[in-house]
Amino acid sequence: MSAQERVQPSGHAAAVVSHADKRALLATCVAAVARAAEIIRERAVHRESIAWEVKARADFVSEVDRAAESAIAAIISGRHTDGHILGEELSPAMSDRRGLVFVVDPLDGTTNFLHGFPWYAVSVAAMVDGAPAAGAILNAATGELFTATANGGARKNGQPIHVSSIVDPGRALIGTGFPFKQQDLVDEYLHTLPALMRTTAGIRRAGSAALDLADVACGRFDAFWELELAPWDVAAGILLIREAGGVVTDLAGVDASIARTAIIAGNPTMHAWLMAQLRSQSVVGIPDPRPSRL
Repeated sequence: MSAQERVQPSGHAAAVVSHADKRALLATCVAAVARAAEIIRERAVHRESIAWEVKARADFVSEVDRAAESAIAAIISGRHTDGHILGEELSPAMSDRRGLVFVVDPLDGTTNFLHGFPWYAVSVAAMVDGAPAAGAILNAATGELFTATANGGARKNGQPIHVSSIVDPGRALIGTGFPFKQQDLVDEYLHTLPALMRTTAGIRRAGSAALDLADVACGRFDAFWELELAPWDVAAGILLIREAGGVVTDLAGVDASIARTAIIAGNPTMHAWLMAQLRSQSVVGIPDPRPSRL
């Protein structure tokens, strides 16, 4: 990758990525999600014969997840010999974010896929020294492709997208994700629902965080929140929303990082409204018993 360098406060040099480099990284992300989606669609024909493995309560993995991630890894390694992969199945514990890192979710919405519920995706983002440079999310069931590059805008199927313009909560459709793996957060989560249900047009939980964030970016959701997501859930989606004019933070209002984190996202007005609602329900400030980063 041809790039200049700048010095970060930590003292190590960080690349300033050129427009051409970002386009090349995006091309890799798109190629990777497309190949993984091919594998997912091929295996979907014989879904009933796929063996499930249980990673944790209500958290499943299959041979399809692993095959898709292996295909993504092959494409990345073939194009970027200096690249590393942070992925849900192959390298979830990688902590060094220096240099070129691809953050990969080979099948976001595995439970949906295994049940034939047509809402699951592949998500790949390229980071340079911890900063998102490019990302792609492909809905493997519908074929919709969401892409973004840093300072280059966000697109759906090649056409520019923008977050919604709705500012009235009574007209707003809000996305969310259940804390299905974090049983200690269930009661706190449920505590937030009555007020939000009474003051919005509706709340949806579709089961793929990557697609939820993409739906914020293209204006289908006016806002979204979830109490804990992993780096591979949010890496491409955070970039998409910001490039589409939206705001993505943690529960304290700090710009969301590509880490294990809570997320509040939306157009600027609805993000501020949703944060105020969650704060009024004492959600902001929940102690996180797990490490904030992998």
